[in-house]
Amino acid sequence: MVMSTPPAPGRRERKRAATRQAIADAALRLFLDRGYDKVSVRDVADAADVSTSTLFMHFPGKEALVFDQEADKEARLVAVVRERPPGRGVIAALRDHVLASWLPIATDPRLSEFTDLVNSTPALRQYSERMWARHTDALAAAIAAETGAEPDDLACVSLARFVLEIPALAAGRPDRRAAVDRLFDLLEQGWQL
Repeated sequence: MVMSTPPAPGRRERKRAATRQAIADAALRLFLDRGYDKVSVRDVADAADVSTSTLFMHFPGKEALVFDQEADKEARLVAVVRERPPGRGVIAALRDHVLASWLPIATDPRLSEFTDLVNSTPALRQYSERMWARHTDALAAAIAAETGAEPDDLACVSLARFVLEIPALAAGRPDRRAAVDRLFDLLEQGWQL
């Protein structure tokens, strides 16, 4: 079977993506500078040089401005499970994904500012928790579908939840990559105490 490369996005899609990114960048910059509660949606729209209606075409609400890539993140998690190469296990595919996607973010110097913003803002903390639960549900459903389990299978839900916790568990470790590998080894091989 020959895999074809999807066509490159057209001008309209590129312009839409650029506008969305400009809005998200402006929002984050303002939220970090002034604080989330002191910035209005109008402030963000003005900083991004768009109308508020354009802003709402790209983002459903103020909280979504902070988590601008979460829908893509969830889609990628599901795709990692569903589109993994033949013979590649679910856990191995998820390990590859976490190492490729999370390690670069973990070393971003803005991460601590972003984390402080979310943790110090009740609305953002609650939004983040709801989003995390949605990611868990979507990932668990994909794992269940791939393994032939029931959609609410406890093992699939547990695996999804643990995988999503791995970045937080590895965050404070001196060698994050080794920590991620160790945690995935536990999933693949079980506890050997």
